[in-house]
Amino acid sequence: MIRLLKSCAQLRYCTRALQENLKMSAVSYIQPTKQELKQQKLSEANLKKALDAMEEDGIVVLNNVVDLEHLHLLNQKMLEDLKYLQSRKDAPENYNNSNYQQDPPPFHPYLFRDIIFNEFAIQVTEAVLGKGVKLNFYSGNTAVPSTLRQPVHSDSNFQHPNEPFGLVVNIPLITMTPENGSTEIWPGTHTFTNLHLQEGKLGVIRRDELERRLEISPPLQPVISAGSLVVRDLRLWHAGMPNKSQKPRVMLAMIHWAPWYKNKMVIEATKGTEEFFQHPKLKAMVEFKDKVLYLDHPFGNAYNFQQEDELEFFWNTSIESKVFYSHSTMH
Repeated sequence: MIRLLKSCAQLRYCTRALQENLKMSAVSYIQPTKQELKQQKLSEANLKKALDAMEEDGIVVLNNVVDLEHLHLLNQKMLEDLKYLQSRKDAPENYNNSNYQQDPPPFHPYLFRDIIFNEFAIQVTEAVLGKGVKLNFYSGNTAVPSTLRQPVHSDSNFQHPNEPFGLVVNIPLITMTPENGSTEIWPGTHTFTNLHLQEGKLGVIRRDELERRLEISPPLQPVISAGSLVVRDLRLWHAGMPNKSQKPRVMLAMIHWAPWYKNKMVIEATKGTEEFFQHPKLKAMVEFKDKVLYLDHPFGNAYNFQQEDELEFFWNTSIESKVFYSHSTMH
């Protein structure tokens, strides 16, 4: 009888561990209701689900929150621009020539508020990072047909805070699947990662750490439907995967920063778009120019996501100004 009880206890333990691992190896999808879409705001219940996913997994998907026609127009333009990018001698390749850093056109008629200032995305990032979130990065990643993949890496390729300080908002311009190179995601890795788990200067995760994590929670390639967006913790491990289709796949990338996190980057946009870049909750850091050479920008790791002054790093910021993952931010 004692042996049987021990076996049952072990089975319950293994079942619980398996359930926890399965939960960690999943991506949460939130579908706003018709009322939420009309109000451009998640309900408290759905916001809680988003915050739970961000805290546990470091990623959440918000379904059907971007106009498909806007995506179509932008996709056509960016596929045309891709030809020039690939012809550059210094083409902005991200780790290899299967993935290009590609900025969207920063001028009308290709600027859309439901993309750059998506209210659902802002609601989530503000709840995580605190009021006064900032936007200073508007770019994209284009996976071209290839058999190559990226190494698993973190975009935070520097010593960084252990609390959320930057969130990436990804918007695929077409439905993103494992067939056309949807991003490989390692859920939960944002909770313990930092510079000591990386090798080299490009944020690549050490092989021994990958093997250790594989035993706990394997990665996955989620399907993201056109019209949906992804909010991802900047620290989360991920990798660009082979695009086995016949067409390039473009995914936009923006970064929302915590108000206390100081980063010098700015978005370059053409003069005449000043009014577009105004928003009451998301402060866009923009430099307006007569002409922007947006297709001459560098590859991904050339961008500096570090703080403006490392001497003013996280520990010098008063605790009152820091906002951690907390459901109290919903009230």
